[in-house]
Amino acid sequence: MDLFSRSWTALRTAVAELSDEDFAQPSGCAGWLVRDLVCHLVIDAQDVLITLVTPAETEPTRDSVTYWEVAETPPTGDDPLDALIVRLAAAYGEPWLLKFHLDDLGSAAGRAAELADPELRVSTRDVVLTAGDYLSAYVLEWTLHHLDLIAHLPHLAGPPAEGLARTREILEKIAGTAFPASFSDKDALLVGTGRRAPTDAEKAEMGELAAKLPFVIG
Repeated sequence: MDLFSRSWTALRTAVAELSDEDFAQPSGCAGWLVRDLVCHLVIDAQDVLITLVTPAETEPTRDSVTYWEVAETPPTGDDPLDALIVRLAAAYGEPWLLKFHLDDLGSAAGRAAELADPELRVSTRDVVLTAGDYLSAYVLEWTLHHLDLIAHLPHLAGPPAEGLARTREILEKIAGTAFPASFSDKDALLVGTGRRAPTDAEKAEMGELAAKLPFVIG
């Protein structure tokens, strides 16, 4: 849960440092500008708040790894919900409004996470898991989207090293195998999730794993 807080704080700090011009730059998410990604983070913050106050009486059906599902194809930005995010982001008009809304909801989501009982069972997306596992799963969400945020904005700080390491661990468990030790955590995540294409040398080093890429997590 502490790693959730550190990863979320780092991501929100990066958003706070965006210039107005940065919001019009492409993000690492297909079809989304930076402003669209920030709008998605607002929705994410709402989801965290909703989930932490939606207790479940049944036994957990997922954990921090199995919470995530792997899609067959990368997103194109044409999904109705993805398209809605683009329209909603444009409706904000001014970048400072998006910053304000994320800071407002994001701070509340951060406080709710700190106050949550890690053993509390919560329900979301028709699954049940402990609050601790749910928040641990979201380290992946924050870390990957932090990488998306800075994809074309190299002047911004990246996600915490421990968040990168934990997200790589989750991805490798999903993949059922480890990425080569020579891969940095960042490169393993970018290549593993299809955020960039592997080089020929990386393909050769990955061997059979290369044929399984990408792991589109959602």
